[in-house]
Amino acid sequence: MKKVASVMAVILLAVSVIQPQHVHAAKSVSDIQSQLNAVEKKAQEAAQQKKKAAAQKKKSQVLKARTQKDLGKVLQAINEVSSQLARVSSDISQTESGLRQAKKDLAETKERIHAREGMIDTRVRMMYTDGLISYMDVLMASTNFSDFVERADSLRMIVDQDQDILAQHEKDKQFVIVTQKKLTASYAKAKSLYAEKAERKGELDAKESEKQVLISKYNTQIENADDITSEQEQALWDLADKRASLYQEKTALEAQERAAAAARAAAEAQARAEAAANNPPSSGGGGSYTPPSTGGYQGSGNGSMGLPVNGARISSPFGYRNHPIQGVYKMHTGVDFAAPQGTDIHAAQGGTVIVAQWQNGYGNTVIIDHGNGIRTLYGHIRDGGIAVSVGATVSQGQKIAEVGSTGNSTGPHCHFEVRVNNTPVDPMGYL
Repeated sequence: MKKVASVMAVILLAVSVIQPQHVHAAKSVSDIQSQLNAVEKKAQEAAQQKKKAAAQKKKSQVLKARTQKDLGKVLQAINEVSSQLARVSSDISQTESGLRQAKKDLAETKERIHAREGMIDTRVRMMYTDGLISYMDVLMASTNFSDFVERADSLRMIVDQDQDILAQHEKDKQFVIVTQKKLTASYAKAKSLYAEKAERKGELDAKESEKQVLISKYNTQIENADDITSEQEQALWDLADKRASLYQEKTALEAQERAAAAARAAAEAQARAEAAANNPPSSGGGGSYTPPSTGGYQGSGNGSMGLPVNGARISSPFGYRNHPIQGVYKMHTGVDFAAPQGTDIHAAQGGTVIVAQWQNGYGNTVIIDHGNGIRTLYGHIRDGGIAVSVGATVSQGQKIAEVGSTGNSTGPHCHFEVRVNNTPVDPMGYL
């Protein structure tokens, strides 16, 4: 009876020690899960902000490209109008030169007209005062017939000359009138055309300024979107760190719970065995007891990883390169495995999924934490192709996603990264 009492005391002591730990562990796990839920919510918000920023950046880039195209047309139109202005200005200069020459010609013509008008006035006065009598006197004063004919010819020549003078006089007057009208009209037209072209150039200059302002605005929007994206990218990585830490803490506490449960079960089994030993007649014999496994993921961290995509072609290695979309020389933080859309992507190593969502330029992304600061990233997964969820424990070679071309991608492939303490390293040393 003393042995039975001592066994019962051991059981009660084990229960009194383990039970509070179990309650504490359960409460801690619940708290951790709440923190994980909060982290997940923040991660979703950060991802949404990144998506919005990426969408705004894309929209701004499209608008910028369209505005730059319009600006090119405006600048071309400005060049054309400038050329037209130069031609019109040359025409105006030539017209002004013509006007100056015409003014000189007109002055000379007017002098000729004035001289003729004086001679014509004298001739008219003579004709008015003498008329036909003077002509008759000239003819009648002839001494003979030959002299009469000569006088008649002279008079005819005088009359013809008078008619020529009158005709030339009228022609010069018409020339003056037509030339003045023509040059005045040409000058007015050139001035009007110049004013029209100048106004058109002013409008185009205003449009150019407007387009430049818009391009500056879109550049600012693109820069702001990049800033937001960078901030949210860092936030997502920070949240991924927090998530991984919480999952490790949760796993450890769950392992403690299982260990406590196993210890309690062992104590109860020992009590039953001792009770049976103290009461042989009622005992039917005992069997051996194997405590349950404590379970829980412990990352190996030994660098031994499998290929994320079987039979794939490496289309871009780790290291600096000219970015295929941005066109700038920058670091490529992973290895691209080109494969057809929908090809299975496998976990390179066992671990805990800490990201399974859109991750900006990576598109749909899965990140697995392997412990010891080692993580793998799988990017550009097709829409609907993520086969795991955050918090899931995966084993090496397990299907986690399918190849796609989401995010900044030029074709179906899996972007595979290995990060050590969040620093990208060449994955080839782990494959």
